[in-house]
Amino acid sequence: MVTTIIIIVVIAVIVFAIIGIYNNLVKLRNNRENAFADIDVQLKQRYDLVPQLVATVKGYAEHEKGLLENVTAARSAAMSATNIDDKIKADQMLTSALAGLKVQVEAYPDLKANQNFMQLQGELADIENKLAAVRRFFNSATRELNNAVQTFPNNIFAGMFGFHKEAMYEIEAAQRAEVEKAPEIKF
Repeated sequence: MVTTIIIIVVIAVIVFAIIGIYNNLVKLRNNRENAFADIDVQLKQRYDLVPQLVATVKGYAEHEKGLLENVTAARSAAMSATNIDDKIKADQMLTSALAGLKVQVEAYPDLKANQNFMQLQGELADIENKLAAVRRFFNSATRELNNAVQTFPNNIFAGMFGFHKEAMYEIEAAQRAEVEKAPEIKF
């Protein structure tokens, strides 16, 4: 009788431990998805702002049509992405296109002085700063989930429950070289 009670207690402890592991993994996965939802909110604001910025620039830089088409195409690709990995890739493409636009704007002093452009540029800079913050939060949530999925004893049960290591929000290898290059300062 005593051994039966001990066996039942041991089984109950193991079951509750597994339930705790599963619930923690679900919580961490949901936290990661919520963090990406925050990125989605900022990306939506960015996507809504891009057409206004392009229209303003277009008036000044009609001959830079290819650059503006790249920004528009990148925005469309980003808006049509359906999963987290596709959204990350599309956002990186839009970030590159917007960086090219910023470089081109330097050639138009009148554009830089235009009040509408300045307001849009300020809003875009604000959104970019917010995006950087929510991307950091997303990576933090992803790191927590990955740590939980990869550490013992969670790793034993994570695979059984369909949890796996998730991708961080990182720049692509092609962009990394550009980012690591020291900025050129001109006077």
